[in-house]
Amino acid sequence: MKAIVIAAVAVLSMTAGVASADLALAQKNGCMACHKIDKKLVGPAYKDVAKKYAGDAKAEEHLVGVIKKGGKGVWGPVPMLAHPQISDETAHKLAAWVLSL
Repeated sequence: MKAIVIAAVAVLSMTAGVASADLALAQKNGCMACHKIDKKLVGPAYKDVAKKYAGDAKAEEHLVGVIKKGGKGVWGPVPMLAHPQISDETAHKLAAWVLSL
């Protein structure tokens, strides 16, 4: 029993570290200026994005494209600006993080 508890704590610690690291990545890249995790700001809440794309196998690639090229019309009249300066690797990390919420 003790080994199970220790293993569970270890897994949760690793997951929390990744989640906070990806939140830091979103903050570093200015994403949090328009988005919040659980409430709409200028753009949709990240949890709403995760809910909309849950179960969609192509969601990460789609979101990477939106991050890099921008988008409009899906969440209302305010367009998301393009962020071509964000690397593909960073865009994938951000998209995966959003979808994990």
